[in-house]
Amino acid sequence: MIEGHPTHWRIVEDSISGERAVDEQTFASVAILTERLAQLKKLDKSFDCVAFSPDVRRLTKQNRAVAIG
Repeated sequence: MIEGHPTHWRIVEDSISGERAVDEQTFASVAILTERLAQLKKLDKSFDCVAFSPDVRRLTKQNRAVAIG
């Protein structure tokens, strides 16, 4: 199978597992996935209980700490 650029979820997954560095691309991918989840929740209430894993939430907090500090 030929793969182009990694998908956003793959970038986040690889960053969490340590297979790639946590960088701006990681944070951009988390932001895009957050927007997509919000859109899904607007479309259908059945997605209201869907949330990111604790690992992804930690990444989000790490990004805020970097932006502030």
